[in-house]
Amino acid sequence: MCGVVAVIGKENASQLVIEGLKKLEYRGYDSAGIASEANGLLQIVKSEGKLFKLVDKISRLSNEKKYFDSSIALGHTRWATHGNVNVDNAHPLTSENRIAVVHNGIIENYEILKEDLISEGFVFKSQTDTEVLPHLFMKYIKLGNDFLKAGRLVLQDIKGAFAFVAMSLDFPNQLFVSRNSSPLAIGLGEKSNFVGSDAKSIDHLTQRIIYLEDGDHALVNLDGIEIFDKNKNKINRKIINIKAEIGLITKGGYRHFMEKEIFEQPSVIPQTISNLIKNNSEININLRRLGIETKSALLITAAGTSYYAAMVGKYWIEHIADLPVIVDLASEYRYRKPSIFGQTSMIVISQSGESLDTLMALRYAKKLGLSTNSIVNVEGSTIDREAEYSLYTRVGAEIGVASTKSFTSQLIILFVISIALGEKFNKLQSKKIHRFCNYVNKLPNAIAQMLKIEDKIKLVAQNIKNSKSIIFLGRGLLYPIALEGALKLKEISYIHAEGFAAGEMKHGPIALIEDNVPVIMFLVSDGNEDKAISNLQEAYSRGAKVILIGDRKCIEKASFAHLKIEIPNFETDFKSLLSPLLMAIPAQLLAYHVANERGTDVDQPRNLAKSVTVE
Repeated sequence: MCGVVAVIGKENASQLVIEGLKKLEYRGYDSAGIASEANGLLQIVKSEGKLFKLVDKISRLSNEKKYFDSSIALGHTRWATHGNVNVDNAHPLTSENRIAVVHNGIIENYEILKEDLISEGFVFKSQTDTEVLPHLFMKYIKLGNDFLKAGRLVLQDIKGAFAFVAMSLDFPNQLFVSRNSSPLAIGLGEKSNFVGSDAKSIDHLTQRIIYLEDGDHALVNLDGIEIFDKNKNKINRKIINIKAEIGLITKGGYRHFMEKEIFEQPSVIPQTISNLIKNNSEININLRRLGIETKSALLITAAGTSYYAAMVGKYWIEHIADLPVIVDLASEYRYRKPSIFGQTSMIVISQSGESLDTLMALRYAKKLGLSTNSIVNVEGSTIDREAEYSLYTRVGAEIGVASTKSFTSQLIILFVISIALGEKFNKLQSKKIHRFCNYVNKLPNAIAQMLKIEDKIKLVAQNIKNSKSIIFLGRGLLYPIALEGALKLKEISYIHAEGFAAGEMKHGPIALIEDNVPVIMFLVSDGNEDKAISNLQEAYSRGAKVILIGDRKCIEKASFAHLKIEIPNFETDFKSLLSPLLMAIPAQLLAYHVANERGTDVDQPRNLAKSVTVE
C-alpha cells in the first residue's frame, strides 16, 4: 500500500527520504511526492508513475534553486483509493502552503468533514480523502493551538484506519505522527529522528526502532520524541534494535525480484525448516501456546495467496490429525458474525504481517475468546506483535508483489503443524512422524529439481501468452494450487484466469469452454488421477487446449493432452502428500514467463500492493 517516510534533523533530508521511498517501492504505488522546508517556504514536488520520475523532477528543480537542502522532509508513494492517479491527488497534500501531510489508509468520514471545511472557506484541490487532514490542522493552528494540540483535535474529528505524518511551517522543527490500524515506525538517531511505514524504509538511517501501537500519536522533534496513547497519556514504547538487511533491494543478477524469489526457494526454505524440525524428527511447535490442547476445531484465516495456503493446510490437518479445520477469508470473517462453537484457536497467515483484513480478523477472534496465532514472514510486524504465538517463515524480504517463497514456506509450516497435531490427537507413531519429517527435509532438493523444468514452462508460456482467458484445474490437495495458479497469472500478466476443482467443471464452469481456451491441470498419481483425467477429457472434447503438468504415469494416461510437462520422478507417497509444494513451482514459473512474454511490470503489477493496509 502507500508508503510514508519522514526525516528531521539530517542534512539533505529530502535525499534521505527518497532513499527510504525506494525501499518501499515493492509495496506498489502509482504516484509519489515529497515536501520540505527551505527559506521559510514549503516546497512540494509530486509526480505520477514511478519514483524515478519524481527524482528527475527534483533534480531539475534543484539545479534552478537550492530548494531541497533543508533538514526536514517527508515523502510518500501512493496507491490510489480516492481520486484518479494524477499529480493533484498525489501526496503530500497541503493547506495554504503552510502545512503538508502524507497519509496511508482511509479517512472514512472525510465527506462530512470536507463539507464543513468548505463552508469555513477552505479550498480543496484534490479528490482524495487525505486533504481533509492538512485543512483540519490549519483550522486548529489558526485557533492558536500548538502542533500537538492541533493534532489531537484532528484525531478527534477523523474516523478510519490510517497512519499519517504532518509538518508545518508554524512549527518548523516538529513532526506530528499518528497511527490507527495502519503500521508506522519511528527511528531514533543522534539529534535526528525518522518516521517510516515499516522498519525497512528507514533502516539506512537507524537501527533503533519504535513501533507505534494503535491509537498512538507522537510529537517528533530534533532531539527527542514524545509518544501518547489514545487516552493522551504519555507512554514509553519498546525500542527494538533491528539489523539492516544488506542487499535488500538487489536482484542478484536476475531480471526481476519475482524471478529471484522463485529461484532462491531451495536456499531459503531450509531456514523455515530449521526452526520447525530439530534433530531430524523433533517438532518445534508449542501446541499449548497454539491454544490446541483438546480436540476442537481449528480456524485458519487469511487473504489472497495466504488463503490458498490455508486451504491446503485444511486438507493436511484433517487428513493427518483428524482435526476439523475451518478456513475463512479474512475480509469476510468479522462481518458475518461467525459462530465459534467447538473452536478454541485461530491461526492467521500473512506474509507482511500488516494485512489489515487479516489483522482485524485476528482482533475480532481475540474479542470472541479464541487463542490467536500467526504465520508471518516479518518479525515485529503488527500481526506478529498482537498474536499470542507466532511461527516465522524466515525466508527473507519478499519484494515481488506476487508471493512465491512466502507461499511455499507457509505450506511447510502448515504441514509441520499437521504432523504435530497428528502426533497429539491421531496417535501418529514415531516411525511415521520420522518419515513425514524426512519428507520435509527433502523439500529443498525436490523444489530445486522442479525448477529444472523451467524451459518446458517457457514453451507453454509462449503458447498461451495471447489468450483472453485461461482455466486452471486441480483435485484434492491440488485444487488450491489451481486457484493459486490462476491468481498468480492474473496478478502479473493481466490475463483473465479462473481456478476450479476439476470435479466441479460439469456443474457450470464447462460453459466457459470454447475452441482453444487453455485448460491447465496440475496432476500427480495419487489414486484419484483417473477421475481428474476424466474431467480433463470433458474439456478436451469441447475444444479446449489441454495442458497437463504431471508425473509420467498421469501423462501416459492423458495422452490426448495438447501440451504435456512431465515433472521429475519422486517417491509416490512423498509426491502425493506434498504435491502442493511441488506444483506451486510450475504455477509460479508459468505466471512469471507469461507476464515476461507480455512485457508487463512483473514486480509491481498495476493496481496491486504488496502489503494491503486498507480494507
